Amino acid sequence: MPFVDIGGVVHHYLVEGRDSPPTLVFSNSLGTDLRIWDALIPHLLNHFRIVRYDKRGHGLSDVVKPPYSIDDLAQDLVGLLDALSINEAVVCGISVGGLITQRLALAHPHRVRALVLCDTGARIGSSASWEERSNTVRANGLKLLVAPSMERWFTPAYRERCPTDVRGYSNMLLTTSVDGYVGTCCALRDADLTSEASRIKQPTLVLCGDRDVATPPELGEQLARLIPHARFSLIQRAAHLPCIELPEAVVERMMRFFGEVHIV
Repeated sequence: MPFVDIGGVVHHYLVEGRDSPPTLVFSNSLGTDLRIWDALIPHLLNHFRIVRYDKRGHGLSDVVKPPYSIDDLAQDLVGLLDALSINEAVVCGISVGGLITQRLALAHPHRVRALVLCDTGARIGSSASWEERSNTVRANGLKLLVAPSMERWFTPAYRERCPTDVRGYSNMLLTTSVDGYVGTCCALRDADLTSEASRIKQPTLVLCGDRDVATPPELGEQLARLIPHARFSLIQRAAHLPCIELPEAVVERMMRFFGEVHIV
């Protein structure tokens, strides 16, 4: 398993696919690790050099004491690109990963060729809601979040059809460190890119599950309106993690977009 030290924080990552550009980088949601993209990868290997990683406090990456900021998380991603000698990449982020990739595009525009922003927004939730969730996790760990998280992540139909998988993703959430979860909640609490999103000039696709209650379609539509010339597309019959529920639909929208902007 490959690891890299980025500013004193060890990160776990994977590189797959082609040995040459274009490069496609994935950034994960809160309480998950790089495996949430597994079902997409076989469809993309022939087209991209693919990089996935666990953000700080998640997966096999180092746990850092809270708080974190979106700037911290974006700088970790810049450090990973530097370590892998990647000058430019297409970047796909989901939920908080979408905020990380927006910040990357704003702070280092020459490093981002295009953006795919999944189930995210320029601002997610409220300061009060993230503070409340942080306090819950500090007091009780993550066990109280399992049931409501699975209800946000997946539609009732998926939970009924794939109960074993849902238990597995519950385990993924439970293996996330308290400090990693709370630190990322702090980043979400403080991140608001609403006034800056109009400066994103890269070709952008905004995707959202039509049954997402965590970052609902209205939030994605608002984000697409803020970013000049961004495209917005709904994934039907999916909740917050369409990359797990309906990976073929996500790949189809991504590849169509990549063709339209002449990446593949």
